[in-house]
Parts: sequence; structure tokens; C-alpha cells
Amino acid sequence: MRKLIAAINMTIDGYCDHTAIIPDEEIHYHYADLLSNADTILYGRITYQLMEYWQTVVKNPTGNKAMDRFAVIIDNIPKIVFSHTLKNVEWESAKLANRDIEEEVFELKQQPGKDILVGSPGLIVSLTELHLIDEYQLCVHPVIAGHGLPLFKNLSHLTILKFIKTKTFGCGAVTLYYESTKK
Repeated sequence: MRKLIAAINMTIDGYCDHTAIIPDEEIHYHYADLLSNADTILYGRITYQLMEYWQTVVKNPTGNKAMDRFAVIIDNIPKIVFSHTLKNVEWESAKLANRDIEEEVFELKQQPGKDILVGSPGLIVSLTELHLIDEYQLCVHPVIAGHGLPLFKNLSHLTILKFIKTKTFGCGAVTLYYESTKK
């Protein structure tokens, strides 16, 4: 069975706000490597539309090797977008989910292949509620935002995780790795 990994950047006070953090070269290489070990990424509408930015970097490289490599990898990885409002997606490597999240993800996990990633806060909560996430990789940046979208907003139950390891980056960010204890 394929592993479903929730991987997301957040501030030290628990908010998911890409405008509050500035990923450096090392962080971009880290996420490019993570994407290289996966063959599907799941997004909600808002995160999908935010990530569409990387198509512009593919068309007009920045000259920053880490960002440009990340852009090419994220451009190519298949994406499944869960949305009630989008009628179509423009990104060639993306498609809209045509079933509910539980059915879609359960079937994906049964298929052969590499890891499946989820990088949208709302989807992470939904998949946590359904006990479908196998591993959490929370990259905590040394930033206090004071406001924004909390990662585990509206989670209805206590979820106990098992600590696996940490990875510390030169910029002061730390990725905390946990696995689910309830499947």
C-alpha cells in the first residue's frame, strides 16, 4: 500500500501562510527531493491556485537552481485537485477529483506506485479525520505570524502521533516527522 504523507510549511505559532515564510535554497531542494519520491500530490482549490505560480517559473526560470529545479519537478508531478467550485484545471499535470475524498484517496493508496503527498491545510484536516494519513512532515519556520490559517483548524478529535525524527535547516526551520498511530 502506498504511503500518504502530509507535508506542509508553517509558522512557529501554527499558521500555514506562504507569505509569512521565505523558503531558501535548502528548503526548495528538500521539497524537490520529497516530490521526486512521490507520484501524486493532492491539493484543495486554494493551494492548487497558489501553486500554479510554479508554471511561470518553468516558462521563465529564475536562475536560482533550487527554485528552478523545484518548479520543473512540481510541474511534472500528477496533481489531483479537490474543489466544489472549479469546473476545470489549466495545469496539464492536474485533474479534478471526480469522487469524494475518502473514496479517491483510498483507491489511490491501493494502487502501485510511489508516495502520495497532500499539501493543503483543509485536505490534511479531512484526511486526518478519515485516518488516511500515514506520515506528517511539518516544516516549522522561525516566524511568528500572529494570524492566518491554523493548520489543524476544526479537527474534531484528538490525534496521537508517533515521533520519527527531525531535520534541521540552516535557516532555522525544522521539519518534524511523525507517523500516524491509528489506521
